[in-house]
Amino acid sequence: MTMREGYAQYLADAEALAQKRYGKYFIRQGRRYVAPFRIYGNVWYVGDNWVCVHLIDTGDGLLLLDAGNCGAEASLLSAIAEAGFRPSDVRWIVLSHGHMDHFGASEFFRDAFGTQVLLGAPDAQMLREQPERTLIHHTGSAAVTLPTVDRELADGETVRFGGTEVMFRLVPGHMDGCVAAFFDAHGELGVKRCGWYGGFGFNTLEKNYLLELGDTSFSRRAIYLESLAKVRDEHVDIFLGNHPHNNDTLGRMRRMLEHPDAPNPFLDPDAWGAYLDKKREKLLEFMADPKNN
Repeated sequence: MTMREGYAQYLADAEALAQKRYGKYFIRQGRRYVAPFRIYGNVWYVGDNWVCVHLIDTGDGLLLLDAGNCGAEASLLSAIAEAGFRPSDVRWIVLSHGHMDHFGASEFFRDAFGTQVLLGAPDAQMLREQPERTLIHHTGSAAVTLPTVDRELADGETVRFGGTEVMFRLVPGHMDGCVAAFFDAHGELGVKRCGWYGGFGFNTLEKNYLLELGDTSFSRRAIYLESLAKVRDEHVDIFLGNHPHNNDTLGRMRRMLEHPDAPNPFLDPDAWGAYLDKKREKLLEFMADPKNN
Protein backbone atom coordinates (compact mmCIF):
# COMPACT_ATOMS: atom_id res chain seq x y z
CA MET A 1 0.00 0.00 0.00
CA THR A 2 1.38 3.41 -0.94
CA MET A 3 1.37 6.41 1.42
CA ARG A 4 -1.48 7.95 -0.53
CA GLU A 5 -3.48 4.72 -0.33
CA GLY A 6 -2.72 4.43 3.36
CA TYR A 7 -3.97 7.95 4.02
CA ALA A 8 -7.11 7.25 2.02
CA GLN A 9 -7.70 4.21 4.21
CA TYR A 10 -7.21 6.39 7.30
CA LEU A 11 -9.86 8.83 6.08
CA ALA A 12 -12.24 5.97 5.33
CA ASP A 13 -11.71 4.50 8.80
CA ALA A 14 -12.32 7.91 10.42
CA GLU A 15 -15.56 8.35 8.49
CA ALA A 16 -16.67 4.83 9.41
CA LEU A 17 -16.01 5.56 13.09
CA ALA A 18 -18.05 8.77 12.94
CA GLN A 19 -21.02 6.79 11.58
CA LYS A 20 -20.94 4.13 14.30
CA ARG A 21 -23.51 4.12 17.08
CA TYR A 22 -20.89 5.06 19.69
CA GLY A 23 -18.43 6.70 17.32
CA LYS A 24 -18.96 10.26 18.49
CA TYR A 25 -17.67 9.34 21.94
CA PHE A 26 -14.20 8.59 20.57
CA ILE A 27 -13.71 11.71 18.45
CA ARG A 28 -12.17 14.96 19.80
CA GLN A 29 -12.48 13.74 23.38
CA GLY A 30 -10.67 16.76 24.78
CA ARG A 31 -13.79 18.81 24.10
CA ARG A 32 -15.54 16.91 26.89
CA TYR A 33 -12.98 17.99 29.49
CA VAL A 34 -14.41 19.17 32.82
CA ALA A 35 -12.27 21.10 35.28
CA PRO A 36 -11.88 18.90 38.37
CA PHE A 37 -13.70 19.90 41.55
CA ARG A 38 -14.07 18.74 45.13
CA ILE A 39 -17.38 17.03 45.77
CA TYR A 40 -16.94 16.75 49.52
CA GLY A 41 -13.95 16.38 51.80
CA ASN A 42 -11.51 13.90 50.33
CA VAL A 43 -13.70 13.02 47.31
CA TRP A 44 -13.08 14.76 43.96
CA TYR A 45 -14.53 14.62 40.47
CA VAL A 46 -11.91 14.12 37.73
CA GLY A 47 -14.14 12.76 34.95
CA ASP A 48 -15.48 14.45 31.83
CA ASN A 49 -18.99 15.37 30.71
CA TRP A 50 -19.79 11.83 29.56
CA VAL A 51 -18.04 9.38 31.90
CA CYS A 52 -17.59 9.86 35.64
CA VAL A 53 -14.28 9.29 37.38
CA HIS A 54 -14.00 9.94 41.10
CA LEU A 55 -10.79 10.39 43.08
CA ILE A 56 -10.56 9.56 46.77
CA ASP A 57 -7.58 10.82 48.74
CA THR A 58 -7.17 7.95 51.19
CA GLY A 59 -4.34 9.61 53.12
CA ASP A 60 -1.98 6.92 51.87
CA GLY A 61 -2.34 7.02 48.10
CA LEU A 62 -5.12 7.87 45.68
CA LEU A 63 -8.04 5.64 44.71
CA LEU A 64 -9.89 6.11 41.42
CA LEU A 65 -13.41 4.87 40.84
CA ASP A 66 -13.28 4.06 37.12
CA ALA A 67 -10.61 5.12 34.63
CA GLY A 68 -12.51 7.04 31.98
CA ASN A 69 -13.10 6.39 28.33
CA CYS A 70 -10.62 4.64 26.04
CA GLY A 71 -8.58 7.38 24.39
CA ALA A 72 -9.16 9.92 27.18
CA GLU A 73 -6.04 9.14 29.19
CA ALA A 74 -4.56 12.62 28.69
CA SER A 75 -7.72 14.31 29.99
CA LEU A 76 -7.72 12.15 33.11
CA LEU A 77 -4.05 12.84 33.81
CA SER A 78 -4.66 16.56 33.33
CA ALA A 79 -7.68 16.59 35.65
CA ILE A 80 -5.81 14.78 38.42
CA ALA A 81 -2.91 17.22 38.15
CA GLU A 82 -5.21 20.26 37.96
CA ALA A 83 -6.88 19.08 41.17
CA GLY A 84 -3.48 19.30 42.85
CA PHE A 85 -2.59 15.61 42.94
CA ARG A 86 0.14 13.57 41.29
CA PRO A 87 -1.07 10.86 38.89
CA SER A 88 1.82 8.69 40.06
CA ASP A 89 0.16 8.56 43.50
CA VAL A 90 -2.84 6.64 42.13
CA ARG A 91 -2.34 3.29 43.85
CA TRP A 92 -5.67 1.66 43.01
CA ILE A 93 -8.38 1.80 40.34
CA VAL A 94 -11.73 0.12 40.94
CA LEU A 95 -13.63 -0.47 37.70
CA SER A 96 -17.41 -0.27 37.89
CA HIS A 97 -17.67 -2.91 35.16
CA GLY A 98 -15.82 -4.15 32.10
CA HIS A 99 -16.90 -1.74 29.36
CA MET A 100 -14.47 0.26 27.23
CA ASP A 101 -15.77 3.64 28.42
CA HIS A 102 -14.84 2.87 32.03
CA PHE A 103 -11.48 1.07 31.85
CA GLY A 104 -9.83 3.54 29.44
CA ALA A 105 -6.75 4.63 31.41
CA SER A 106 -6.41 1.60 33.68
CA GLU A 107 -3.70 -0.15 31.66
CA PHE A 108 -1.74 3.10 31.30
CA PHE A 109 -1.75 3.67 35.07
CA ARG A 110 -0.85 0.07 35.73
CA ASP A 111 2.12 0.18 33.31
CA ALA A 112 3.34 3.66 34.26
CA PHE A 113 2.79 3.74 38.02
CA GLY A 114 2.17 0.16 39.17
CA THR A 115 -1.46 0.97 39.95
CA GLN A 116 -3.54 -2.03 41.02
CA VAL A 117 -6.74 -2.64 39.06
CA LEU A 118 -9.80 -4.18 40.72
CA LEU A 119 -12.92 -5.49 38.98
CA GLY A 120 -15.95 -7.57 39.87
CA ALA A 121 -15.12 -11.27 39.52
CA PRO A 122 -17.80 -12.02 36.87
CA ASP A 123 -16.44 -9.31 34.58
CA ALA A 124 -12.87 -10.47 35.15
CA GLN A 125 -14.04 -13.86 33.90
CA MET A 126 -15.76 -12.14 30.97
CA LEU A 127 -12.45 -10.52 29.98
CA ARG A 128 -10.88 -13.98 29.78
CA GLU A 129 -13.72 -15.79 28.02
CA GLN A 130 -15.88 -13.23 26.17
CA PRO A 131 -13.77 -10.09 25.65
CA GLU A 132 -16.03 -8.99 22.80
CA ARG A 133 -18.55 -7.98 25.49
CA THR A 134 -16.27 -5.11 26.49
CA LEU A 135 -17.34 -3.45 23.21
CA ILE A 136 -13.72 -2.47 22.68
CA HIS A 137 -14.28 -2.64 18.92
CA HIS A 138 -16.43 0.49 19.16
CA THR A 139 -13.36 2.59 19.97
CA GLY A 140 -12.20 2.49 16.36
CA SER A 141 -8.62 1.84 17.46
CA ALA A 142 -6.69 -1.41 17.26
CA ALA A 143 -4.14 0.16 19.64
CA VAL A 144 -6.52 0.02 22.61
CA THR A 145 -5.84 -2.84 25.00
CA LEU A 146 -8.03 -4.69 27.48
CA PRO A 147 -7.40 -4.07 31.19
CA THR A 148 -5.30 -6.37 33.32
CA VAL A 149 -7.08 -7.22 36.58
CA ASP A 150 -5.00 -7.56 39.73
CA ARG A 151 -7.82 -8.35 42.14
CA GLU A 152 -11.28 -9.76 41.56
CA LEU A 153 -14.02 -8.43 43.83
CA ALA A 154 -16.63 -10.66 45.46
CA ASP A 155 -20.05 -9.73 46.77
CA GLY A 156 -19.94 -8.30 50.29
CA GLU A 157 -16.17 -7.92 50.29
CA THR A 158 -14.61 -5.05 52.25
CA VAL A 159 -11.25 -3.69 51.08
CA ARG A 160 -9.04 -1.11 52.78
CA PHE A 161 -7.34 1.44 50.57
CA GLY A 162 -5.00 3.50 52.73
CA GLY A 163 -7.24 5.14 55.31
CA THR A 164 -10.48 4.42 53.41
CA GLU A 165 -12.47 1.22 53.83
CA VAL A 166 -14.81 0.33 50.96
CA MET A 167 -17.61 -2.22 51.07
CA PHE A 168 -18.48 -3.79 47.72
CA ARG A 169 -21.66 -5.43 46.50
CA LEU A 170 -22.05 -7.16 43.16
CA VAL A 171 -25.01 -5.66 41.31
CA PRO A 172 -25.31 -7.62 38.04
CA GLY A 173 -27.62 -6.27 35.38
CA HIS A 174 -25.96 -3.83 33.02
CA MET A 175 -23.04 -6.26 33.14
CA ASP A 176 -22.63 -9.42 35.20
CA GLY A 177 -19.71 -7.95 37.15
CA CYS A 178 -21.07 -4.51 38.02
CA VAL A 179 -20.07 -3.45 41.52
CA ALA A 180 -21.61 -0.99 43.94
CA ALA A 181 -19.30 0.64 46.48
CA PHE A 182 -19.98 2.28 49.83
CA PHE A 183 -17.46 4.26 51.87
CA ASP A 184 -17.11 7.22 54.21
CA ALA A 185 -15.94 10.65 53.07
CA HIS A 186 -14.43 12.98 55.64
CA GLY A 187 -15.09 16.70 55.32
CA GLU A 188 -16.00 19.94 57.04
CA LEU A 189 -19.46 18.65 58.04
CA GLY A 190 -18.16 15.38 59.41
CA VAL A 191 -18.39 11.86 58.02
CA LYS A 192 -20.73 11.36 55.07
CA ARG A 193 -21.52 8.03 53.43
CA CYS A 194 -20.90 7.76 49.67
CA GLY A 195 -22.64 5.30 47.36
CA TRP A 196 -21.58 4.38 43.82
CA TYR A 197 -23.52 2.03 41.51
CA GLY A 198 -21.61 0.31 38.74
CA GLY A 199 -23.80 0.65 35.67
CA PHE A 200 -27.38 1.61 34.86
CA GLY A 201 -27.63 1.25 31.07
CA PHE A 202 -30.28 -0.86 29.33
CA ASN A 203 -28.26 -1.32 26.13
CA THR A 204 -27.06 -4.72 27.38
CA LEU A 205 -30.65 -5.76 28.04
CA GLU A 206 -31.80 -5.29 24.47
CA LYS A 207 -33.38 -8.30 22.76
CA ASN A 208 -30.68 -9.00 20.17
CA TYR A 209 -27.87 -8.57 22.70
CA LEU A 210 -29.40 -11.10 25.10
CA LEU A 211 -30.21 -13.56 22.32
CA GLU A 212 -26.59 -13.45 21.16
CA LEU A 213 -25.56 -14.39 24.71
CA GLY A 214 -28.03 -17.28 24.67
CA ASP A 215 -30.31 -15.66 27.25
CA THR A 216 -33.52 -16.57 25.46
CA SER A 217 -35.65 -15.97 28.58
CA PHE A 218 -34.14 -12.50 29.09
CA SER A 219 -33.29 -13.47 32.66
CA ARG A 220 -30.72 -10.70 33.01
CA ARG A 221 -33.51 -8.15 33.16
CA ALA A 222 -34.95 -9.76 36.29
CA ILE A 223 -31.43 -9.99 37.73
CA TYR A 224 -31.04 -6.24 37.21
CA LEU A 225 -34.26 -5.63 39.18
CA GLU A 226 -32.95 -7.83 41.99
CA SER A 227 -29.70 -5.84 42.09
CA LEU A 228 -31.54 -2.53 42.43
CA ALA A 229 -33.55 -3.93 45.33
CA LYS A 230 -30.42 -5.41 46.91
CA VAL A 231 -28.82 -2.04 47.64
CA ARG A 232 -31.87 0.27 47.49
CA ASP A 233 -32.00 0.84 51.25
CA GLU A 234 -28.29 1.44 51.84
CA HIS A 235 -27.77 4.73 53.65
CA VAL A 236 -26.12 7.10 51.19
CA ASP A 237 -25.50 10.80 51.83
CA ILE A 238 -23.59 11.39 48.58
CA PHE A 239 -24.69 9.57 45.42
CA LEU A 240 -21.76 9.29 43.00
CA GLY A 241 -22.78 8.81 39.38
CA ASN A 242 -21.42 6.36 36.85
CA HIS A 243 -22.28 8.80 34.06
CA PRO A 244 -22.98 12.45 34.93
CA HIS A 245 -26.68 12.26 34.06
CA ASN A 246 -27.25 9.67 36.82
CA ASN A 247 -27.12 12.26 39.59
CA ASP A 248 -26.92 15.52 37.59
CA THR A 249 -23.22 15.72 38.44
CA LEU A 250 -22.54 18.78 36.32
CA GLY A 251 -25.71 20.60 37.36
CA ARG A 252 -24.84 20.08 41.01
CA MET A 253 -21.31 21.26 40.26
CA ARG A 254 -22.60 24.48 38.72
CA ARG A 255 -24.88 25.15 41.67
CA MET A 256 -22.01 24.58 44.08
CA LEU A 257 -19.66 26.92 42.19
CA GLU A 258 -22.29 29.63 41.67
CA HIS A 259 -23.52 29.55 45.28
CA PRO A 260 -20.49 28.64 47.41
CA ASP A 261 -22.22 29.71 50.65
CA ALA A 262 -25.30 27.55 50.03
CA PRO A 263 -25.60 23.96 51.29
CA ASN A 264 -23.51 21.47 49.30
CA PRO A 265 -25.87 20.12 46.59
CA PHE A 266 -24.09 16.75 46.60
CA LEU A 267 -25.21 16.17 50.19
CA ASP A 268 -28.59 14.71 49.29
CA PRO A 269 -29.66 11.62 51.27
CA ASP A 270 -32.72 11.13 49.04
CA ALA A 271 -30.89 11.03 45.69
CA TRP A 272 -29.70 7.42 45.89
CA GLY A 273 -33.05 5.82 46.58
CA ALA A 274 -34.91 8.13 44.23
CA TYR A 275 -32.67 7.27 41.29
CA LEU A 276 -32.73 3.53 41.93
CA ASP A 277 -36.52 3.70 42.12
CA LYS A 278 -36.58 5.62 38.84
CA LYS A 279 -34.43 2.98 37.12
CA ARG A 280 -36.71 0.26 38.44
CA GLU A 281 -39.75 1.99 36.95
CA LYS A 282 -37.99 2.56 33.64
CA LEU A 283 -36.82 -1.05 33.48
CA LEU A 284 -40.33 -2.37 34.13
CA GLU A 285 -41.55 -0.17 31.27
CA PHE A 286 -38.73 -1.49 29.08
CA MET A 287 -39.64 -5.09 29.94
CA ALA A 288 -43.32 -4.50 29.19
CA ASP A 289 -42.67 -2.93 25.77
CA PRO A 290 -43.52 -5.50 23.06
CA LYS A 291 -40.63 -4.40 20.85
CA ASN A 292 -38.17 -5.58 23.51
CA ASN A 293 -39.60 -9.11 23.67
